[in-house]
Amino acid sequence: MATTENFVPGLEGVIAAETAISFLDTEQEKIIIKGHNLIELSQTKDYLDVVHLLIEGQLPSETEKVTLEAKLKENYDVPSTVIDVLKLLPKQTHPMDGQRTGISVLAGFDNNIDDRSLESNKSRAYQLMGQLPNITVNSFRILNGHAEVAPNKDLSYSANFLYMITGKVPTELEAEIFDRSLLLYSEHEMPNSTFTARVIASTQSDIYSALTGAVASLKGNLHGGANEAVMYMLSEASSVAEFEEVIYKRLEQKEKIMGFGHRVYMKKMDPRALIMKESLKQLCEIDGDTSLLEMCEAGEKILEKEKGLYPNLDYYAAPVYYKLGIPIPLYTPIFFSARTVGLCAHVIEQHDNNRLFRPRVNYIGESY
Repeated sequence: MATTENFVPGLEGVIAAETAISFLDTEQEKIIIKGHNLIELSQTKDYLDVVHLLIEGQLPSETEKVTLEAKLKENYDVPSTVIDVLKLLPKQTHPMDGQRTGISVLAGFDNNIDDRSLESNKSRAYQLMGQLPNITVNSFRILNGHAEVAPNKDLSYSANFLYMITGKVPTELEAEIFDRSLLLYSEHEMPNSTFTARVIASTQSDIYSALTGAVASLKGNLHGGANEAVMYMLSEASSVAEFEEVIYKRLEQKEKIMGFGHRVYMKKMDPRALIMKESLKQLCEIDGDTSLLEMCEAGEKILEKEKGLYPNLDYYAAPVYYKLGIPIPLYTPIFFSARTVGLCAHVIEQHDNNRLFRPRVNYIGESY
């Protein structure tokens, strides 16, 4: 019989894997990605630099970066069957379910799906990276009765993604800020969705299955969905005073305030949130409307004072996405699209040094 002395609810703090991919050093306020500080990377590099770092293990040269982007653009299109399947989904289907379905259908087009070699998995990672913007945006458009939009291969990877979402070519600043958000969402050690992907991969299942499970995990509002919830909460108010009322009312009713608190960042503000806060300031300077920034800052002060909680990335990513013209139901699917590279890196690592996850339980049922 399994003993209960090591039982930890939710596996909080339990070391579940050894990895060379990333580490959250909360004491030093660093997010380490393959030996690099993610916050520092966000100041000098872009999303594709981090994609190369996560999959290849090192930052790319200019030539390697050009090659990487060309490789992704080769995979922008998806099989017409994927679109046909998405058109069969009920219109009330959640955008995350549309995204999940599209990824699952892709598996049927991989003729070597049981080849889990390093090179084959890397190739799949780049394919998925190229196809995710298409699946993410067009599944949402189809579910909302709109025609599909084709990728624009003349734009950079992030600029094309934003273009497909909004229908207009973004400015240089808009593309830069969106790219920065993708970078910040790209990898974050071992949250529930990454753990889910690794558990599935540990059975020697394929990368599509692992990502399909990860989408399902991220759909849950205790993991994903916070950025959407933050924006809906902000939408309840039109001024700082009104937003303060919204916050205090929720606190009185003992409701969870989304966008605050983190299982890892418990005593300090998520450093990624600080970067998105600066991005929000940049966008406010462009349109001259600082209302969202002022409301967010007011909410930030209240939660620190009343609960000792600090914003996480989702709190400031939400108003940034709103300013960029992104529909709110797409916030979490975009989060997943950005995180796909990190998930692929974890699946590749799991396949290369595998041990099947098989934990035990603490039985609390009837005696026998």
